Amino acid sequence: MTITDVPAGLAAAADASLRWHPGGPFDLLQTLGTLMRGNGDPAFAQGPASLWMSFTTPEGPVTLRLTVSGPEGDPTVDVQAWGSGSAAALRAVPRMLGCDDDWSAFDHPDFHATLPRMVVEARRRNRAVRLPATGRVVDSLVPTILEQKVTVIEARRGYRYLMYRHGTAAPGAGTVAPAGLMVQPTPEQWLKVPSWEWHKAGVGPQRSGTVMRALRSAAALERLAAEPAAEAAAKMQTIPGIGVWTTAEVVQRTHGCPDSIAVGDYHLAAYVGAALTGRRTDDAGMLRLLAPWAGHRQRVVRMIGLSGFRKPTFGPRMTIQDHRRH
Repeated sequence: MTITDVPAGLAAAADASLRWHPGGPFDLLQTLGTLMRGNGDPAFAQGPASLWMSFTTPEGPVTLRLTVSGPEGDPTVDVQAWGSGSAAALRAVPRMLGCDDDWSAFDHPDFHATLPRMVVEARRRNRAVRLPATGRVVDSLVPTILEQKVTVIEARRGYRYLMYRHGTAAPGAGTVAPAGLMVQPTPEQWLKVPSWEWHKAGVGPQRSGTVMRALRSAAALERLAAEPAAEAAAKMQTIPGIGVWTTAEVVQRTHGCPDSIAVGDYHLAAYVGAALTGRRTDDAGMLRLLAPWAGHRQRVVRMIGLSGFRKPTFGPRMTIQDHRRH
């Protein structure tokens, strides 16, 4: 895997740019899609042949435009950056695109022999997927807290409201970048969100309180990106309101952790149980089922998701609540 400069004509339109060679099959949307909070995430925009994204680095905000070209088995990813955070963002791009995500042990024939056929077949069809590692703990933690104990629809509705009200326009938005592209609030901006705005977003006091407690230690949180995923997760869990489910969801994105499992998820255990045994199970049962593949349990779950399997409907669905009416 190598990084080279992009051609001068292409690079001239941006503040900084690079060209990255994955060294094998690569799917941009499959890899980065897990970072998006739904198709309406204001920090992302999809173009005809590109993906735009924006975020804050220690050096400032940045807008990235990523495009993939070349043969399927040996593609090239071109990245252009705008904003004061361009240099810092480009240094982090290869890891964000999964350059450190090593599937060789998972793909070994002896390991494949232990896997269910559906997982092996899904991997065969999805060799281009990588697990991203953004290194941006706060950017992942805040929307994950908003998803605690509520439906995805409810959480994403609130996140969009807060982004548009308290985020900032991405560098180049409306000119070189799509209009409406937003940068998530910084920790300082999140801490200034008043209580009535959380209420209007449909975010109850338990979740908004957890965000506030966490971001009072924002600098320490960001340093966790340099620690092993398990240690980072354990330290995050010392903050009241942050548990195993939240930290698993975070380190999957910040560290590209191949083993973290979102224990406590409303649907995951039943889904994994139905896929692997045809029967619903609970968290303890899910962990027993996945135990033979310790170290790669998140890869197994990801492949089950990409297999196209859909579990039967079990019992009532979680009710969507509207806290704005209270």
